[in-house]
Amino acid sequence: MKLSIERATLLRAVSQAQSVVERRNTIPILANVLIEAEGDTVSFRATDLDIEVVDKAPAMVERAGATTVSAVTLHEIVRKLPDGALVTLADDGAQGRLTVQAGRSTFQLATLPKEDFPVMTATEYAANFSCPAPVLRRLFDKSKFAISTEETRYYLNGVFFHVADGETGRVLRAVATDGHRLARIDAAVPQGADKMPGVIVPRKTVGELRKLLDDDEAQIAVSVSETKVRFATPEITLTSKVIDGTFPDYARVIPVNNSRRMEVDAADFAKAVDRVATVSSERSRAVKMALDEDRLVLSVNAPDAGAAEEELAVAYGDDRLEIGFNAKYLLEIASQVDRENAVFLFSSPGEPTLMREGNDTTAIYVVMPMRV
Repeated sequence: MKLSIERATLLRAVSQAQSVVERRNTIPILANVLIEAEGDTVSFRATDLDIEVVDKAPAMVERAGATTVSAVTLHEIVRKLPDGALVTLADDGAQGRLTVQAGRSTFQLATLPKEDFPVMTATEYAANFSCPAPVLRRLFDKSKFAISTEETRYYLNGVFFHVADGETGRVLRAVATDGHRLARIDAAVPQGADKMPGVIVPRKTVGELRKLLDDDEAQIAVSVSETKVRFATPEITLTSKVIDGTFPDYARVIPVNNSRRMEVDAADFAKAVDRVATVSSERSRAVKMALDEDRLVLSVNAPDAGAAEEELAVAYGDDRLEIGFNAKYLLEIASQVDRENAVFLFSSPGEPTLMREGNDTTAIYVVMPMRV
């Protein structure tokens, strides 16, 4: 195998592939990236047995072929090469070495046989549809903060991606929760997505998918089956196993009769919470919200560290209410608001609170209060 490729193109392809590779590996081949050159393209394939990413790039291929080489080492080399360099990759099967050449630099990297590289089995997908990148980006970006990190409740370690009945008809929906907070984001159902089975997309996959979604013009081809999900652009294909479990009935925990309404500037609210939380003890991070007519007082009382209080002007016209929250949860939820105002709907100090952006019901958040 022998090919020449521009450094920037190579770096982009290799960086996407190497981020999937697990740093701690018991199986040596999983630390490698499979390089396949044919025609006028080269593809880089990497896997951790749960996620597989294939990145195609244009190249000048002199000799077609394939080999595998350490993903992290190759990425580091390419990253350190000067801008605009033309990189030559050459593999002579006999010696088990890949030669990387650019300008006056030459590297010899150990290879492993391509036959040992595990390729994900092909799957029949139940639904195939196309979705604009900004739509997927919004669905996953706004919900991923609520993914649980508890290994015991493994079915909460991802985003539940499914088609559901919304207030105005069928919607494409992403839901994540860790038992303390919940995010539910809706979008219009793309053509062909109606038959899609609901799947739990793992946390790592959500992180890798994010890298495909930066281009606002891109259309992402999405394929979903009971066991796998695939996201593809013309250059990159990301295939992932889904979490084998049943996502809980989240609709039960979303309050519907919360009538106490507070409207506040989201950025001012987040900054104020951040300021008063400075003195709270790390573990509990509890912030008390005291609501009166058009007035919110945020306070923290940490016996060992001190106390803090800040007053904010808000739109509120109901009975006086005192309720406590974890500061980190409030900050994360407030930072999801794209418009200026966040609307909080309260019931009582012990009941879950709902938050949304203005009157927009396509993105709602639920947070559990805590005793303060």
